Amino acid sequence: MEIDVQMRRRASRRWIAIGMIAFGAMFLVLGLVLAGATASFLSDAKRTRGSVVALEWREDNHKEDHTPVAYPVVEFTSADGMPRRFQSSTGSNPPSYEKGERVDVLYRAGSPADARINGFASLWLLPLIFGGTGLAMSVGGTAVATARRWRS
Repeated sequence: MEIDVQMRRRASRRWIAIGMIAFGAMFLVLGLVLAGATASFLSDAKRTRGSVVALEWREDNHKEDHTPVAYPVVEFTSADGMPRRFQSSTGSNPPSYEKGERVDVLYRAGSPADARINGFASLWLLPLIFGGTGLAMSVGGTAVATARRWRS
């Protein structure tokens, strides 16, 4: 009876380790893909100055208290002389920017609608979250698998 329980524990630890490594690898790959997309964006992005013209407040459905989050709306003039406007994909509470604040804007010359605020969060937050989570899960799964083999 005791041997059966030990075998089940070993099997469950093995599957936990395999699952952690697999999910960690997927998250790590996704983080690397996002980092590559950001690097590609930066390699051909035009730089200009813009102004925060508004803060778009939305409820954050990922939090239990549904705290509203401010997303800056930025206006800038592209190289073709056309005024452009975009809403940042990164929001925060308290707001990271104030209405009227001047910001650096990066955009693709061939597609000025693809614009971002030149800031750490707007450029690198998602790659860092996915890559860091993936790395931590993979290392944790490897540690579980290594500890299991070491005990055997």
